[in-house]
Formats: sequence, C-alpha cells, structure tokens
Amino acid sequence: MTSSTVTSSRPDRPPRPNLAFRRLRGKRSPAEFAAAVRRAAREIGERVSCDARYIGRVEAGEIRCPNYAYERVFLHMFPGRTLTDLGFAPRSSVRGRRARADEEATGAHADRAPGTASETRRAREPYDTPDTQYPHHPYDTHHPHDRHHPHHPYDPHDDNEESDVLRRAFMMSGATVAAASLGPLALAHDAVAAGRPPRRAGAGHAGALEEAVRRIRLLDDRHGADGLYRRAAAPLRTAYALLDAGATRQATADRLYAGAGELAISVGWLAHDSGRFDDARSHYAEALATSRMTGDPALEAHAFCNMAFLARDAGRPREAVRAAQAAQRAARSLGSARLLSLLALREAGGWAGLADRVGCEQALTRAQALFGQGPSDADPEWMTFYGEAELEGLEAQCWSTLGDWPRAARHARRAAALQDPHFTRNLALYSAELADDLARGGRPDEAAGAGMRVLDLLGEVQSSRIHTMLAGTARVLLPHRRASGVSAFLDRHASLPRTA
Repeated sequence: MTSSTVTSSRPDRPPRPNLAFRRLRGKRSPAEFAAAVRRAAREIGERVSCDARYIGRVEAGEIRCPNYAYERVFLHMFPGRTLTDLGFAPRSSVRGRRARADEEATGAHADRAPGTASETRRAREPYDTPDTQYPHHPYDTHHPHDRHHPHHPYDPHDDNEESDVLRRAFMMSGATVAAASLGPLALAHDAVAAGRPPRRAGAGHAGALEEAVRRIRLLDDRHGADGLYRRAAAPLRTAYALLDAGATRQATADRLYAGAGELAISVGWLAHDSGRFDDARSHYAEALATSRMTGDPALEAHAFCNMAFLARDAGRPREAVRAAQAAQRAARSLGSARLLSLLALREAGGWAGLADRVGCEQALTRAQALFGQGPSDADPEWMTFYGEAELEGLEAQCWSTLGDWPRAARHARRAAALQDPHFTRNLALYSAELADDLARGGRPDEAAGAGMRVLDLLGEVQSSRIHTMLAGTARVLLPHRRASGVSAFLDRHASLPRTA
C-alpha cells in the first residue's frame, strides 16, 4: 500500500523545548521525577503510567499540552501554577492549530481518488490526548513518533472527538475494536482477518500492541472479564501474526515479544476470571514460553504469578506454591519489592489451600514486609492494581480458605473500604468476599447487607467469579431467611439473570 502525503501551507516546525518544566525537575533524573509524578497521582486518586520517556517527551516539547489526568497531577504537584506556568501551551491553541491543519489537508485532497482515505493521516500537532470518556484513565501512550512526517503510521495524538468515539466503540465492541483502532495494528488485524500475512512490524505496531494491553486491563478493572474475553482473542491472534512476520529492528522485535506475552497474560486473565480455566492455562503457558524464548525475566515472573493464582482457584494448591516460588526466583533480579510482595501472597494462597497455616502465615508476613518498602521505579506497569486494598483482599482470601472467618471478614472489610470506587470490579469482589465471610462466620444480617451492596454493583460488572461467590453466599444464608435483611437479599439474588 502506498502512502500519500499532505503538504501544509505552513511548514512543519520542530518542537520547542519546555524549559520551564525542565527547571521544575531540578536535579532529579527523569526516572526519579516520573516516580514523583506517579506518587502524586496516587495521592489524588489518579493512576498514570508516567516514565522517564514521557518526561523526556514533555521536556523536548513533543507534548505541548498534557491530557486531563496528567494536568490534574501536575497542578497538584505545583499548586498555584497554571499549565502555562509549567511551560505547556493552552489547550485551546493546540486544538485550533490541529483544526487548521485538518482544513488544509481536506483542501489538498479534495480530488483524491475514492478508497484512499484510510491511507492518509492529517497533520497533527503534538498533543497528549485527553480522556473525555474516562476522566481517571490511568494509561497514556508514550511512544516517540517522526515529527517530520505528518502521516506517521502510529500517531496517538488524535483529536478530542475522534478519541471519544474510539473509546465509546471500545466499550461497545470490546477489545478487538480497541486494538484494531490503534494505527498500524488495524492494518495487521485486517490482514490476519483476510488470511493475508501482515507486513513486517515496526515500532508503531509495538506501541499499538502495548496500548491494547493497557486498555484491556483498564476495562477489566472497571467492568470485569465476562464481556471482554471472546473479543480480546482477536488482537492476540494479530500479535502472534506480527511475530511471525518479523520486525524491522531487534529492539522492535523485543517489544513485540514482550507485548505479545503481556497480551497473552491479559487474555488469559479474562478467561481465568470468567471461569474458563483451561483457556487461561493455555494462554499463560504461551506467555511463559515466550518469556523463556526471549530471556525476559519480567514476563516470566508475571506468567508464573498468574499461573499460581489459577492453580489455587482450580484446586491445585501445591502447584500454586511451586509456581509462586518460581515467580519469585525470576523476579529477584528485577528490584521490585512490590512485585515480590504480590508473589509472596500468591504463595500464601497455595499454603492456605494445603491447610498449612504456618507456611501461609510466614508468606503473609513476608508479603507485608515487602509491601512496606513502598513503590519503586522497578515496579512493573501491570501491577497498578496492587495497592493496600488488594493486599488486604488477598489476605482475606487466605484466612477464608483456612476457615478463620472473623479474621477473613476483617481484612475483606478493610479491602472494600480502601478500594478506589472507580474500579468497580474490585470493589464488588471485596464486598462479595466480605459477604461470604460474614455468612460463614454466623453473621447473616451483616452478610445480607454486604451482599446487597454487591448486587448494586452488578449492573456495571460482568464477572463469573463474583456471581459464583454470591451464589455460594446465598446457599449459606438460606437457613437464615428470617434474619434481618436476608430474605430481601435472597429474593433479589434469585431474580438475577442466569449467566452463561
């Protein structure tokens, strides 16, 4: 496919460095400053995946105006300052420049032959796209692109209206649309769907693949796995087709393998959380094989982490312990205490399944100590879900497996109280855990109240795991129908539509 070009009447100017932002960084390295941005985001309930590359792009002037999430974080970090004080251009001026470029592109190609519209991208100004659909979107695309070519195949700086449409399409049509909407991944996706081999992959394909992983994780956090799993398989097939096609550079190949492995884990998790254990096991094994082929310890640790969780849920606790221990061996060189903390919790879950209280308590103590060391720049991006609420929730599951219902309920209650309400799926999960622990601990009225809160959230969440937990709680509460609130909960639960 040949690419067409648009010549603007205004020459494409090089980006102007943001010296004001550079001064604010001071003596800190870009990585240290990115860590400070992430900490500030957590303080106000935002989640941004800021890294040294993003800071470099801001300072180089490639991002002239941040998206709304980053704007809130920067203004929190530097109270009393405006975006202009931080060296950014006013949002309205950036939009206006792009609108003029659109008009020029339209005029330059008024006589373009039919069928070439999809081959042409209009000129863009550097602009970090605001998330108008989700004001608390934690993910941003931080991949450099060729500023001297207005039609680079992967341009994440879409205008507001287009970005909003893409996000609505993602919600309605699932992960396939999201992945296929991301620049060059769309072309590869179309080629695979038509049975044609895709072209050799470039950096744009790798960036689009990484963004697809981020968006799938976000939607799972907010809405659960059931509605996403089937549709998420398509971008995964596209990723493997890109690997088979090869890459233009070794660095791109490394990113493609890592991205495909992470996508396999994400799709495996969607299968896992929706009760398709065999599918999940297959996807996790594929990710593990990819990590071994490329010598990627971070991907290996992630794959073993999820395999341990799956083994626990599938009733294979000894396998869960061994997988968690293998994950810890892979992760030791990565320098992330938070990752090791999560892996210790995975091990604790296996020991609880073996009814080994001592082994479980030792692993829990280790997990808490590692968590207490705090976050670091080495923490993997996929671990954004792991905060104090998740720590409490996983510990609650351990005590529940050991049959210590009061202790489990205490931790589940803390998890629900600590959870950011924007992430509805986890809030529903912790509340369901609390309801079950209270029911089994002989407190049916409180259990019914917690169960009602879960039912209130099910309009936004599709998770077989949560439905299964609620069904178990309802069975436990049946003999207590006369207790306060129990009958109302049972009746409402019985009226739920049956899940496939």
